Amino acid sequence: MQKFIRIDMTTLQATTMDVPEKYAGLGGRALTSNFVNDEVNPTCHALGKNNKLIFAPGLLSGTSAPNSGRMSVGGKSPLTGTIKECNTGGSSSQKLAKMGIKAFVIEGMPKGDKFYIIKIDMNGVTIDEAPAEILGGCGNYDAIKILGEKYGTHVGIAIAGPAGEYRLPSANISFKDPDGNIRSAGRGGLGAVFGSKKVKAIIIDDKGAGKVPIANPEAFSAAAKVFAKAILDHPVSGQGLASYGTGVLVNILNEAGGLPSYNFSKGRVDHSDNISGETINATIAERGGEGKVSHGCHPGCLMRCSQWYPDKQGKYITSGFEYETIWGLGADAGIDDLDAIAYIDRAMDDVGVDSIEVAVAVATAMEGGLIPWGDGKAVLEIVKDIAKPTHIARIIASGTTIVGKVCGLYRVPVVKDQAIPAYDPRAVKGIGLTYATTTMGADHTAGYCISGNILKIGGYIDPLKKDGQIEYARAMQIGTAAVDSTGLCLFVYFGIADNPGGYQALIDMINAQYGINLTANDVDELGKSVLRVERDFNKRAGFTNAHDRLPEFMEYEPIEPHNVVWDFTPEEIDEVMNF
Repeated sequence: MQKFIRIDMTTLQATTMDVPEKYAGLGGRALTSNFVNDEVNPTCHALGKNNKLIFAPGLLSGTSAPNSGRMSVGGKSPLTGTIKECNTGGSSSQKLAKMGIKAFVIEGMPKGDKFYIIKIDMNGVTIDEAPAEILGGCGNYDAIKILGEKYGTHVGIAIAGPAGEYRLPSANISFKDPDGNIRSAGRGGLGAVFGSKKVKAIIIDDKGAGKVPIANPEAFSAAAKVFAKAILDHPVSGQGLASYGTGVLVNILNEAGGLPSYNFSKGRVDHSDNISGETINATIAERGGEGKVSHGCHPGCLMRCSQWYPDKQGKYITSGFEYETIWGLGADAGIDDLDAIAYIDRAMDDVGVDSIEVAVAVATAMEGGLIPWGDGKAVLEIVKDIAKPTHIARIIASGTTIVGKVCGLYRVPVVKDQAIPAYDPRAVKGIGLTYATTTMGADHTAGYCISGNILKIGGYIDPLKKDGQIEYARAMQIGTAAVDSTGLCLFVYFGIADNPGGYQALIDMINAQYGINLTANDVDELGKSVLRVERDFNKRAGFTNAHDRLPEFMEYEPIEPHNVVWDFTPEEIDEVMNF
C-alpha cells in the first residue's frame, strides 16, 4: 500500500495516510498539478502560509525502467504567480518510490525564525531544528557534505540554498545526486517557497526499503529492454548527448541563427566555438583529473548527458553543465571564457538559484548598464554575493522582470515574468508558441519543439515559417505533460519519436508495472488532462489568453541573421491550447 504524507510546518507534525483515491493512478506532474489545483488557493501569496509544496515520484520511478529517476515538485510560483511543476534528477525520486511513498506535502508555516530539517525514513517523519552551521550563507556544497556526515552518504537530500532562505524569486530546490553533486528543481522560484516554510533540507533515507512492486515482471523486463534499445540506438540520445552533453546545441543553434545573443538582440555570436559542447568535450579530455565527459544525473540513466567539468589542474568545478546555462552566460551575456562560465555555474548551484533566470537577468542588467558586457569576474562576484546578499545580488536574484524595471528597459525577454531560455522564438517559431502558451511562463521543457524545428527528430517543420507550428507546439506540450508524469527524463523523446516500438514499450512498462491496459490514446488524454488542470488554476489566479504572449519588441525588432520577427496573431496563438 502506497503512502501519502502531509507535513504541517505550523504544528511541526506529520501525518501518514493512504493515498487519496483521486490521486491513486497519477504520478509526477499529473499528481503535483492536480494536487495544487485542488488544495492551493490560486490567489494566495506564493510565500504565505496558504501555498503548499508537493513532491512526487513518477509512475515508473524506482523501477529498472531506463532514465526513470526524475522527481516532480509542485506549488504556486512566486516568480510567475502561476501553477508550477519543477522536474529534477538526483536519487530522491527513486528512494521515495522504493519506500512506497506516492507523494509528500509541506504545508503551513512555523512562527519565528528557526529553520528545520525534515527526515523521512521507513519509520516515519521527524522534524528537527537545522544546525546553525548550514544556515546564514552556507553554500549547498558544504551543507550537503555536513548533512551527509550526520545522516549518511546514502541518503537523498533536497535543500534550500541561501537564495531560498532569503526567499528570492529565482531560488531553486537543490537535490543531491548519487555522487554528492547538485541537481536542481530550477525554475519558478519554488526554492523561495521552501524557504518560506522554514525548511532548510529534507533527508530521504530509504534504508530497509524493498523493491517497487511489479504486477508482471517478465513483461516489464521485456518492455524495458526494447525501450533501452530505442534510446541507445538513436544518434542523439545514444551517442551525441553522452559525448558532448546538451552543449552540443551551441553550434547548432548558432548556425541556425536562433542563438539569442546580447540580450536577444542577435541570433549568433562570433565566439560560439569557445563555449560549445565540442570544446567542453575536448577540454575535459585534455585536462583529465576529476573530469568526466559523460555522467548520469540519477541511477539508471542511459543517456549520461551530464559531465564533470574540471579546472586546468584537473580538479572538479561543476557538473550538469547545461546548454541553457552556457548559452545564457556565454551568448546572451557575452562571456567568451568557458572556465569563467563554469565557475559561475558552480556558484549558482552553491547559492541555489535557477541558472536560466539568473543568466538572463544578468544579460538584461548588462543592457541596462549595471554590469559590463561579457564581464565574467563581475558576474561571479554578484552570484556569490547572493549568499550575503548585497543589493545588486538581490536585484539579479529577483529575476529578469525586476531587473528590467530597475533599469527602465522595454526589451525584457520574459513570458509571465519568467525568462525566455536559449532559443530565439523569432527564428525558431515552434518553441515560441510553447513559450507563449505554456502554463508556467517561458519554458523550453514544456514542449521541446527544437526536436522538429532544429534537430529534425519526429519530422521537420521549418523553424522560420508558421506552417505546422501550432499543431506541433500543441502536440509537444501534451506529450511532455504525459512524460513528466512518468518520472522519465524528457530526452527519452529522442529515442521514441521516430520509433513506434520504443513508444509502445514505454506504455507496456506502465501496464506491466500496474497490471493495467493503457493505450496510446490514454497517454495522450493524460497529457491533455494535466494541461487542463494547470490552465484551470491559472484562470482562477487571474490569467487569461492575453498573458499567453511574447514580449512586444519581438514583433517589430528583427533578429539577425534571418531578419525575422515574431508574426503570430493573438488568434493563432490561442489555437495552440484549443483541444
